Amino acid sequence: MSIQKKYDPSKIEDKWYQYWMENNYFHSEPDEREAYTIVIPPPNVTGVLHMGHILNNTIQDVLIRRARLKGFNACWVPGTDHASIATEAKVVNKLKQEGIKKSDLTREEFLTHAWEWTHKHGGIILEQLKKLGASCDWDRTKFTMDDDMSASVIKTFVDLYNKGLIYRGYRMVNWDPEAKTTLSDEEVIYEEKQGNLYYLSYAIEGSDEKVTIATTRPETILGDTAICINPEDERYAHLKGKKAIVPLVNRVIPIIEDDYVDIEFGTGCLKVTPAHDENDKVLGDKHNLEVIDIFNEDATLNSFGLHYEGKDRFVVRKEISKELEEKGFLIKTEQHINKVGTSERTKAVIEPRLSDQWFLKMDDLVKPAIEAVLGEDSDINLFPKKFENTYRHWMENIRDWNISRQLWWGQQIPAYYFGDGKEDFAVAETKEAALALAKAATGNENLTMDDLRQDADALDTWFSSWLWPMSVFDGIRNPENEEIKYYYPTNDLVTGPDILFFWVARMIIAGYEYRDMKPFTNVYLTGLVRDKQGRKMSKSLGNSPDALKLIENYGADGVRVGLLLSAAAGNDLLFDESLCDQGKKFANKIFQAYNLTQIWEVSDEVTQPEVAKIAIDWYKSKLQKALVELEDQYSKYRISDALMISYKLVWDDFCSWFLEMVKPTYGSPIDKTTYDTVISLFEANLKILHPFMPFLTEDIWQRMTTRTKEEALVVSSWPKSGAINEDLLANFEMIQDVVSGIRTIRKEKNIPQKDALALTVINTEKLTADLDSVIVKLGNIENITYSTEKLDGALSFRVKSNEYFIPMEGAIDIEAEIEKLTKELEYVEGSLVIARKKLSNERFVNNAPEQVVANEKQKEANALAKIETLKASLASLK
Repeated sequence: MSIQKKYDPSKIEDKWYQYWMENNYFHSEPDEREAYTIVIPPPNVTGVLHMGHILNNTIQDVLIRRARLKGFNACWVPGTDHASIATEAKVVNKLKQEGIKKSDLTREEFLTHAWEWTHKHGGIILEQLKKLGASCDWDRTKFTMDDDMSASVIKTFVDLYNKGLIYRGYRMVNWDPEAKTTLSDEEVIYEEKQGNLYYLSYAIEGSDEKVTIATTRPETILGDTAICINPEDERYAHLKGKKAIVPLVNRVIPIIEDDYVDIEFGTGCLKVTPAHDENDKVLGDKHNLEVIDIFNEDATLNSFGLHYEGKDRFVVRKEISKELEEKGFLIKTEQHINKVGTSERTKAVIEPRLSDQWFLKMDDLVKPAIEAVLGEDSDINLFPKKFENTYRHWMENIRDWNISRQLWWGQQIPAYYFGDGKEDFAVAETKEAALALAKAATGNENLTMDDLRQDADALDTWFSSWLWPMSVFDGIRNPENEEIKYYYPTNDLVTGPDILFFWVARMIIAGYEYRDMKPFTNVYLTGLVRDKQGRKMSKSLGNSPDALKLIENYGADGVRVGLLLSAAAGNDLLFDESLCDQGKKFANKIFQAYNLTQIWEVSDEVTQPEVAKIAIDWYKSKLQKALVELEDQYSKYRISDALMISYKLVWDDFCSWFLEMVKPTYGSPIDKTTYDTVISLFEANLKILHPFMPFLTEDIWQRMTTRTKEEALVVSSWPKSGAINEDLLANFEMIQDVVSGIRTIRKEKNIPQKDALALTVINTEKLTADLDSVIVKLGNIENITYSTEKLDGALSFRVKSNEYFIPMEGAIDIEAEIEKLTKELEYVEGSLVIARKKLSNERFVNNAPEQVVANEKQKEANALAKIETLKASLASLK
């Protein structure tokens, strides 16, 4: 191939991705090799690529590409999640813009629109992942609403119901009034918000007495059915057995006693609204209170709301507080901070609501999952380990899972009602099977399909994704099939800590329930991507860059490197776009290193120089040491550290040192032995870098006409381990310091690299290898002499216990150098005078800020040190 002067990722990324796809390099089938499996955390089907996706999927791609190089049968299963709440909301909004209400459609008509939306938007994010270089097995792409995936979900529901683990109950649930559906406890985010505490006066029936009750939600008084006092509270002992009158509605309600009420909190009186508070519901059940629901499903007030009917709850809060004040019921209002539950999806404030829902019993199901992560002989590792505490808290305080949603987009609950009561239903995988069960339950053989009506609710989206590692291999419907037995359990899961319970814990629960084994061995929990100010990236803040634009500007490899350079395991990443530029520059550095090797003339007749032999031995040891370190970092899922090891090896050791040592002098050829080894070592570098920078490395690999005959880098083999010469590495560090010392003198004295210098060494620390040839070449030293006495008129530097002298006679213009140093000395001495003048001024020292005074003292110290150095340099020249 011809030499391309500058690396341009835009010209090669699509080309090589297409090449990988055409050759089916990402596809996996069961064979004799050991499997290495990752299942993608399925993004929302209508989503688009954002920074979190880039980080998460880059890490997965690093792991899968490395596993492929290490000889595993690597399988990365991609797919998307149907995201019931988010997707249905988008479809409803689209229909609204077209003048269509969801309520005007049948379920089938709505689902037609939902599928159209999904087919239009559903593949976008997966196509964007290809731009990133994700080497998924695209032939295995799954969608949680695929027929086989849905069948697995329905089969699981029926099985758990038949085991007595799923039940239907009338419970207090978290209601999202915007999505008009219930949510599980885990989908509610509690945030501290500034509100008010309203002190209201309730009249006691048959007397002039009143009691004061504090509430944060004055609108809910319309649903009050009791006032509760503590039986030990002497202040209210005289109210026992009496009744109170609810303001505005004039409803007479009982005054009940219960030690649930905290005597010390508030006024010691509690209003009880069983329909709108979980604790109030418990009190209501205990004392057989009336339940009055005042809200519609969209959190507007219903007919119990008096003249507020049809108005939003927050509008009513303002208006009713004003009315209560005008009519003398509102005594005072105080500012109050309390935790408010909001929907994780729609951000709407959650409304506690009584509703018939389906629940999954969790007490017994969770036990194997707790032991798997937290037991003495745990099977599953969390990285970082700190998340075990979060896992423990959630799992040990788990409640039954509310798995039904009042949505149409999703798997419809396979419960079929055949009577007038709520308890007359059959649960089955098909309507035909449900009919048979209904006939058996009623003894009525005349029942027909038309007599059955399926539950309108859909299942929680997580009830499908908790089966993901099994269902993608058809392990629920066909538990003994070849693929589930080969690929399961999977190896690594990479995801965010925010879904540790939503998804990770539930997959573990499902794995032990349905295969009696873990779904994966290691869980790597990434941090959140934040901006430089530490703020979480979001569209509303405008601080989230366009992921595809970043790839366009810096190349996929540059973006991958840029993100991973600061993505420490489990810690949030402070994203800085300059890191992507650093990644792009690194890519160009490697490309230019390749170009350098291509302009060398290779000769069979040239003898290999001693410096080349040393360079090769040294770099082979550096490479082997890096391989050991990489193995350690990968095992700890410290992907950022693994990248940094690779980065320093290639940029510093290979490009800055190794290539400089082996490159032939200008106009001369390189010997073939050295050249072949250089290319071989370059290949090893490309293999190490490939997981991080797949496009660049494949491109250079394919350009290497003299490389090994492995078909393509993506399916080549990881470098083999070998011996490490620790003595050589230690000695070479000294040599690097010597060369750096020589280069510093050249820079300070403006001595061109082409001008050869002499070097005298006072050698007290013997080296075990003769590395003089390296110093000679890299320092352009014409001769090295060893002495026991210091040289006069020479510049010197020290490396450990050895001192190195470079005679200046002939190397520089002594008179010009003396003049330059003298002027610099005069300038620094002037700076010292100014600093000391300020420090001798008591007014300045006493009144200036402490840091300003400290800065002047540091200037004084720096000037003194510089003066000493300059005087020493002048003395050496005279």
